Order: sequence, then C-alpha cells, then structure tokens
Amino acid sequence: MKLSLSSDGATPPADLTQLALAADECGLARYWMASHLFQREPIVNSTMALQQTRRLGIALMAMSPYTVHPVYATMAAAALDEWFPGRVVLCFGTGSPRDLESISMQAARPLQTMRETIEIARRLLDGGNVTYAGQCFTIAGRTLSARPHDIPIMVAASGPRMLELAGAQADGVLISAGTSPQFIARALDHVRAGEARSGRTVYKSALVYTAVAPDGDEARQQVRRALAFVLRGEHHRENLACAGSTLDQNALREAYAACDWARVDDLIDDRIIANHAAAGTAREVRTAIDAYRDIGLDELVLSSLRFPDELRQIIAPPAPAA
Repeated sequence: MKLSLSSDGATPPADLTQLALAADECGLARYWMASHLFQREPIVNSTMALQQTRRLGIALMAMSPYTVHPVYATMAAAALDEWFPGRVVLCFGTGSPRDLESISMQAARPLQTMRETIEIARRLLDGGNVTYAGQCFTIAGRTLSARPHDIPIMVAASGPRMLELAGAQADGVLISAGTSPQFIARALDHVRAGEARSGRTVYKSALVYTAVAPDGDEARQQVRRALAFVLRGEHHRENLACAGSTLDQNALREAYAACDWARVDDLIDDRIIANHAAAGTAREVRTAIDAYRDIGLDELVLSSLRFPDELRQIIAPPAPAA
C-alpha cells in the first residue's frame, strides 16, 4: 500500500512547501490538493508543489463539476501533465453540500453529472475531437490543444451508487476521511460490484485523519474536532455502526452548532478516534495504518498533518529493541 498526504486548502504556502519536500524525501506517492470553496486554490498549490519536488505526484481533489466545469478541470490536469509528465491525477467529486449552499448551488442529479463528467474528461484526454450531448453537459466538436494524456481519472465517493459508478467507469476511487476500516471494506464491496459490471479493476484509495506526537493524547486532540465535523453528518450513521462506535450524533450536532467545544470533545472520545483516525504515538499511528492496509487499499492518504517532522516520525522505521 502506498502512502500519500493531503492538504485541505488551509495550509499556508511556506508550510505546504515544507510538507511537499518532506513527502518527496520520504518517498510518498502523491500530495492530494483539496478543492474547497474559499480555501487556497488547488491548481496553483499543485503547480508549486510539483515545481519544488523531484518525483512527488499530485492529485487535484476532488474537482466538483458544479463549481469547475469538467472541461476546465481537464484542461488544468492536462496542462500540469505537460509540465510534469506522469505526476498528475485528476479526481472528481460532487463537493461539500454546505460549500455549495454557501454560493446558492445544489448538487443536482449527482450520479448523472458525475457519469458525464468522467466521460467528457476521458474523451478530451484521449485527444480526439469531442462532440457530446448529455443531460447535464454539451460539447460542440472541440479538442484539447495539448497532446493526448494518460491521466488517471478518480472519483471521490462514499455512497453505494457513487462507489459502484467509480468501479464501473473511473480509473480509481477515493473514500473520504473519518471512515473506519470496517466501513471502507464494505465500501470496496460496492466498488467491486461496479468493477464486475465493467470487467475492469480500479485503483482504491482512502483518506484518514492523522496526527502523531510523543504524547498520544496531544495527537488525538489534534484530530478530535475534524472528526466531530464530519461524523455529525447523518450519512455517517452506517460508518459508525460498522466500526461499533457509539456516538450521539444529535448531541454532537447541537454541541458543534453551539460551539460547545468541551461537549464536542467529550462526545468524540478516544475510542471514536481509534476507530476512525490514525492518531497517537508513532507506534499507534503505524498500527492504525496497518488496519487500513489489511483491507486491500492501494493507497492511504494521510490528512491533517501539519509539520514535516510528523511525517518523518510515521515513515521512519521503529528503533530496534535494546
């Protein structure tokens, strides 16, 4: 299983550069650049990370066809691949509902939209003249000016039908952070159902909130509120059940809305963190990573790391016993 890291768009340029250099030094596969509205723009961040590293790949994650037209996202990936051949992945996702609501948009017909997005990107990257008449998008006989590109197209997914679509049509799938190994194992069953329909095998990756410190409690505190943010969502009910996690989601939603952080921290206890993140001492983090490796992922993306030393602690082999 390959290891990568991600940026949620909040990382300042100097810190992002240092993390990218450390990832390159440690032999990580990719730096996944999130596309969240009102955060730092992922195409710019990807360009700078590629320019300052030697072999580290990047993934545009997860470009939403509701905010970035599939043609434009594909243009960006193709341009990056011209400058940095073989180091680019294009990942699509519908986007955060709350982000979309903040600009008066909704993710209408998500499955059809994603299906057409993948088709358009693939046909453009193949290099031919594209005429396309879909329910969501149309293209009137246009061609990318760049040469054909062999760029993997991935889909960020968590729901059963989107997971099956990823298995049937994309080159890979990315499962979101906060999901337990048990839930991811079930999600991969849906991906494999899509693979079975198409006779294909796709690349399987997942995000995991990660923090490491000599004091494991300090590391767990670093991911506690990020987990609270995602696990309050009703769609995580199955994820919690798969892991055997007991969480009062209604109470968590109320505490989070009221900024009652003491209550939030109490609800996201250490057991929840153990089930849904990789946080603690370096040894505890490696053990958590092993649990994700055991379910058959091709790549695990370490999310929320802040400093290069954290990454080095995880990657460095354990000291031999005295």
